[in-house]
Amino acid sequence: MRLYDYSASANCYKARLLLAQLGQPYERIPIDIFAGDTLTDDFAAKNPARSTPVLETDDGRYLQESGAILWYLAEGSELLPADPFERAHVLRWLILEQTDVMPGIGGLRFRLLTGRWAPDDPAAVHRRDLGLSALGMLEAHLRDRRFFVADRYTIADIALYAYTHTARDAGFDLDRFPEVSAWLRRVEQQPGFVNDLEPYPENARGGAGRSIYD
Repeated sequence: MRLYDYSASANCYKARLLLAQLGQPYERIPIDIFAGDTLTDDFAAKNPARSTPVLETDDGRYLQESGAILWYLAEGSELLPADPFERAHVLRWLILEQTDVMPGIGGLRFRLLTGRWAPDDPAAVHRRDLGLSALGMLEAHLRDRRFFVADRYTIADIALYAYTHTARDAGFDLDRFPEVSAWLRRVEQQPGFVNDLEPYPENARGGAGRSIYD
């Protein structure tokens, strides 16, 4: 099994965290998004969207998108419930992570840290509002729960943790969200937890490299 992976991507970090917690051996193939690695025809054959992560199975098939990769890898483990209703709620949070949390926190963080936006740019203000709304949604859900689905740790928590734990980098005050902060600590106490998310390198700055973002 191979993971085509960018070390500073929280979407890729989700897959690395799950693989570590499953104890699943794999080969990590480093991809430098901002050196143009995803712009090649070879990479496009693996993922026409030219994004990471991409999982290559042992029989040579490719799976794209972090949520789909989490679901595939967790199948049959305790990190993906067997009950259909609980599985549907896992899917619900995987979707909300991509529609609300990732753009509102992750997308804002990326553009601020790489100099693509200033904090007072209208686009940044809009994303900050989306991020605050997302954090409020998570806070409300966690008021009487330890984890997001079935009150136990699942891939929903992995998916949501990846960007939520970086919220301070995007200027969010997590002290305003005590339930979220407590949940982040619970995730970090899970067996096999790792945090190897790296900072954005210099070539990730706007105009410094070649990527789908420039």
